[in-house]
Amino acid sequence: MKIVRTLVICGAISLSGYYGITHSVNPALAQIVPDNTLGDNQTLVKPNVEVKGLPADLIEGGATRGDNLFHSFSEFNVRDLQRVYFANPAGINNILSRVTGSNISKIFGTLGVDGAANLFLVNPNGIVFGANSQLDVAGSFVGSTANSIV
Repeated sequence: MKIVRTLVICGAISLSGYYGITHSVNPALAQIVPDNTLGDNQTLVKPNVEVKGLPADLIEGGATRGDNLFHSFSEFNVRDLQRVYFANPAGINNILSRVTGSNISKIFGTLGVDGAANLFLVNPNGIVFGANSQLDVAGSFVGSTANSIV
């Protein structure tokens, strides 16, 4: 009887821990996770920002080198019906984003740039576009599974 009671208590603790872990993360941010490899030039994801007249998640910050803006993520996914845009500061012509985690990137919603910069998305693990995905870029888009850009 004591063993059964202990197992029930352990199971309840495990379930409450599982619920806390799986339900405490903001789902809008869980799909796009900056990896903090750019030092003081961190990437920020702002949820529910108006972009082109509609709500979207806006990616800001990053590391500027000349007319290039670099972002680095451990996870990068866009859910169905989600809108994700990269901010395009003045003087930036290219936005280069890499994914350093071990998962493919799933683009099922809208991925865009709030401006005219070219967008590069590099994930060595792969990039998948779903049936409802859209690109909203005034410049060019390049998706690559390369390990690096040289």
